[in-house]
Amino acid sequence: MTQFLEKKYVQKDSIEKRDYQVNLAEQAIRENCIVVLPTGLGKTAIALHVIAEYLSKGTGGVLFVAPTRVLVNQHYEFLKNNLTLDDVSLITGEDTISKRTKLWNNSVICATPEITKNDFDRGIVSPDQFNLVIFDEVHRTVGDYAYSGIAQRFEDSDIRIVGMTATLPSEKQKATEILTRLKITSVAERTEDSPDVKPYTQETNTEWINVELPDELKEIQKLIKTALDQRYDTLRDNGIKLASQQSLSALLRIRQFVLNQNRRSAKPLFTAIRIHYALNMLEVHGITPFLKFCERAQAKKGIGVKDLFEMDPNFTQALILAKQAQSKGIEHPKIPKLKEILDSVPGKALIFTSYRDSVDLIFNKLNEMGVSAGILIGKAGEHGLKQKKQIETVQKFRDGIFQVLVATRVGEEGLDIAEVNQVIFYDNVPSSIRFIQRRGRTGRKDTGKLVVLIAKNTIDETYYWIGKRKITASKGMGEKMTKILKQNSEKTGLDAFL
Repeated sequence: MTQFLEKKYVQKDSIEKRDYQVNLAEQAIRENCIVVLPTGLGKTAIALHVIAEYLSKGTGGVLFVAPTRVLVNQHYEFLKNNLTLDDVSLITGEDTISKRTKLWNNSVICATPEITKNDFDRGIVSPDQFNLVIFDEVHRTVGDYAYSGIAQRFEDSDIRIVGMTATLPSEKQKATEILTRLKITSVAERTEDSPDVKPYTQETNTEWINVELPDELKEIQKLIKTALDQRYDTLRDNGIKLASQQSLSALLRIRQFVLNQNRRSAKPLFTAIRIHYALNMLEVHGITPFLKFCERAQAKKGIGVKDLFEMDPNFTQALILAKQAQSKGIEHPKIPKLKEILDSVPGKALIFTSYRDSVDLIFNKLNEMGVSAGILIGKAGEHGLKQKKQIETVQKFRDGIFQVLVATRVGEEGLDIAEVNQVIFYDNVPSSIRFIQRRGRTGRKDTGKLVVLIAKNTIDETYYWIGKRKITASKGMGEKMTKILKQNSEKTGLDAFL
C-alpha cells in the first residue's frame, strides 16, 4: 500500500513517501547542502519537503531558481499543485517590472536566475525576504553565471541554501567553487545503486552507433583540415607552443596571451579557431549547418575572415564542394540512420543536438520522411522560442501530438516527460553533466534506450573518450567533496577551500 507524505502545507495524498527523499530532505533542512540524485528520482519532491518545513517556521519566503523558463514553469506547476498555499508565483524576464514587483511579495517564488539577479540589483526585491533559497541544476554555479551573483547576495546571512543536481562536475576545482560560493557544509548523495533508491530506478540500455562519412564529406573534410594545418604551422613558426594533437580548447586558452604578447599570431589563431568550428559542424552535423555557420562567420567580418573565405584555396574549394553536395541532397549519414533507429523502438523519442541549425535540419528531414516531430529551443535575443511556446511544445509532446521532439540544451535539464522510450544523441558532448542530463530524459517509468551517434574519424570520437573519462571522474566527486567537508568541519565556514 502506497504511503503519502504527511506534512503541513503539503496537499494530502499528493506525494508518495519515499525514505531516501525524506532522509535527503532532512539533511537539507539541517544544513546548507547539495542534493545529488539521479534524474527522475524526485529532486523536486525533496525540494517540496524542505519548502514545507521552512514555511512552517514562518520567518520568511522561499526562492526556487532554475536555469530555463520551461524548467521554472515545471517547478511552479508542481508546487502550485502540491502546496496548500495560494501565493506561489512564477517570475521570468517576460513579466513587466510592475507585475514582478507585486509577485515578489508572495510566499514561494519560482524564478529564472538572470531576472532574480537583476531585480536584486534594481532593489525591487530584497534578499532579506527569504529564509530558504533552492538552486536547481546547481552545477551551473561557476564562473559568472547568474547563480553566483545571487549567492553573493546571501554571503552575510544565515539563510538556508540547498542545491540540487543529478551530478557534480568531474573537475575538482569546479566542484569546490560551487561548494564555496554557496557556503555548503555537506553533500547529500544517492546513486542508482544505493539500496534505498534501487527499487525506484529503471534500466537504460545504451547503444553506440557508428556512421561513415560519404566520399563527398570526406573530400570537404580533407580540404578543411589542410587549411587548419597551415594555420598550426604558422602559429608554431611564430613561437607558439602547441601539442601535436589539434585541440580547439587549447587554442581558446591562448587567445588572451596572443592578443597581449604575440599580435602577429592573432590572424592565424582566430582563423584556426573559426576553422575548428566549421570542421565540427561539417563532421558532426552535416552540409547545411556547415554552410550556415560559414555564412554567419563571413557576415561578422572578424580577424582573418576575408583571408579564409575569399583567399584560402583549400577552404574556398571546400565551400564550392559543400554547395554542390547540398544541391544533390547530400547532408549527413546520421539523418537516414535516425529514421532507422526511430522505427526500431515504438513510442516517444527525444533527439538532442547542440546547434539550432542542426535542429532545423533534423526537423525538416524527419518531416520529409513522414515522422511527426516538434522543436524545443531556447530564446536568445530575437531568435528562438518564447517561454509560452516552449511550454506549449513540451505539452504537445506529452500529449502525443508528435512522436519526436528535437531539442537543444534547453531540453537537457529537468525536462519531465515520463513516457520517453528513447533518447538519441545526434552529437556527442564532452561533458559528464550534459551526458547524464540528456540520458536522464528516458528510463523513468520503464526500461529506456539511449542511442549515441558517432561519425567515424571525427570530433565525435574524441568527445566519446573525453566524455567517458569525465563521467568516471564525476561519479566519485560527491564522495570526495564529502570527505573534504568532514575533514574541515572543525574550521569556520569553508576555510579549507579558500
